[in-house]
Amino acid sequence: MSILDTYKSRIGETHRSDWFLIDQDRVDAFADVTLDHQFIHVDPERAARETPFGGPIAHGFLTLSMLSHFAGQALPPFPDKVIGINYGFDKVRFLSPVRVGSKLRGVFTLKSAEERKPGQIQLVQDCTVEIEGSASPALAAQWLSLVVTG
Repeated sequence: MSILDTYKSRIGETHRSDWFLIDQDRVDAFADVTLDHQFIHVDPERAARETPFGGPIAHGFLTLSMLSHFAGQALPPFPDKVIGINYGFDKVRFLSPVRVGSKLRGVFTLKSAEERKPGQIQLVQDCTVEIEGSASPALAAQWLSLVVTG
């Protein structure tokens, strides 16, 4: 079976990562890297006092960036001599705030696999980041990637 056929046979499969704790240290480190020190993320006392969230929340982009970690845990590995390249996102939506202290996990469903040109397969994954104990997810997105074969 070719690599393209393998991916086409996985269309519709859903994979889930383990739960991951988003703590204040991680949010603070992300704020330092991105230079986004808005108080709703990094000042627990002020965020509790002045926001409807009851405390600090994670950056939306932190939640989005966690998809790489979640995918590494949840998705089947690439075959030998194959690499995956991030190609971007469609329809990214931040649906619910992620309170510091929440646990998140990634849910991935392969939507399509198409050959772009010989040696390149474009995958589209429907992605959701769930918040433990919440009916509403933190985000939903379509993630595009290229599988490049040797």
